[in-house]
Amino acid sequence: MKIAVIGSGSTYTPELVEGLISYAGQLRLESLYLMDIDRERLSIVGGLVQRMVAKAGNPFRVELTESRKEAVDGADFVLVQLRVGGQKARHVDTVLCLEEGIIGQETTGPAGFAKALRTIPVVLEICRDMQELAPNAWLINFTNPSGIVTEAVLKYGGVRGIGLCNLPIGIQMRVAQEFNVAYEAVDLDYVGLNHLAWVRKVWVNGEDVSNRVLSQWSQNAANIPDLSFPKEFLDALNMLPSSYLKYFYLQAEMLRDLRSREKTRAQQVMEIEAALLEKYKDTSLAEKPEELNKRGGAHYSTAAVSLVRSIAGNLKKRHIVNVQNNGAISDLPEDAVIEVNAVVDSRGAHPLAVGRLEPEIRGLVQHVKAYEELTVEAAVHGDYRKALLALANNPLVNSVNKAKRLLDRFIEVHELPLR
Repeated sequence: MKIAVIGSGSTYTPELVEGLISYAGQLRLESLYLMDIDRERLSIVGGLVQRMVAKAGNPFRVELTESRKEAVDGADFVLVQLRVGGQKARHVDTVLCLEEGIIGQETTGPAGFAKALRTIPVVLEICRDMQELAPNAWLINFTNPSGIVTEAVLKYGGVRGIGLCNLPIGIQMRVAQEFNVAYEAVDLDYVGLNHLAWVRKVWVNGEDVSNRVLSQWSQNAANIPDLSFPKEFLDALNMLPSSYLKYFYLQAEMLRDLRSREKTRAQQVMEIEAALLEKYKDTSLAEKPEELNKRGGAHYSTAAVSLVRSIAGNLKKRHIVNVQNNGAISDLPEDAVIEVNAVVDSRGAHPLAVGRLEPEIRGLVQHVKAYEELTVEAAVHGDYRKALLALANNPLVNSVNKAKRLLDRFIEVHELPLR
């Protein structure tokens, strides 16, 4: 097997490689190609990866390259984890949104919209390389906004692809820890879109523990302000909402919190990454440092490697992934990408039937999905009108005038080719 990682200068990469080392024999992994356009970051991160692999007895070969075509050529899996414009672009987008009195949020919010417009054309270029050089490969997308990027890949990329997020497995891990079981013993009735999802039921070893989990849960992603939902609301909802839903359910409070902060999340991450890269430079370091967990990528390795194993080994295991709807949620279009349980085998991810969504979540899912569909069309076709309609349809954008001003600023700052 050959695996290519596009965007290997990411500080997440050692997390991923840790898992690949553990399962190299099972995967029959022969070569790992790490590709990035940033030569310095590729050298630093790639150097640590090479030391990690050497420490493990060199179970596979590690190649560093700035050539995307070289990385993709003959690959079985292409893992995409890039960030067009880096954290600096994220910071700019966040500030522009806050100036308009709007939450940016770089996945489901207008900052995520700007990121999608920068990212989708690049990911589709990767797809074209795969069509030419690795037509049987699988693209595993970890790039945010994951659901939107994955939808673009599956609608326009012409390759086999699945989107992945570490949030669902993080919930499984947390429940497993509370019940002192392996995470595989935890099953979630998980439904929605990427970063816009709800857990409706929880089982541990087949036993329904939903009431216990829902009554005690206080999980919060490390990169989200720690504001609490009213107990009465959670009791009425009777589901566990993703931490990212705070941006919608607690919009005024979240905006106030974000405006009060001295630094944006992007600035915080830049500091974390700078410290990590300094640590990675240490030639005596040959393992993933504990500090990487602060970056927000916990369990990425477990999720990604487990998914690769399920496809390569035709294991027919259940994974929570971003996949085309194909009728699983009857309230959404067939080709819309959703985040649900799917059975994964050598032919890909097959979503399990959900049926109709409850009215308490249906409206928000449909609203955000309409925004996502329009964003994909705007990015793929460079369509200004679709882009304006996308922003105007985002629930976090409360004025079409603000939508137009934001769009024009995004175009100006990032030199987006919209017409």
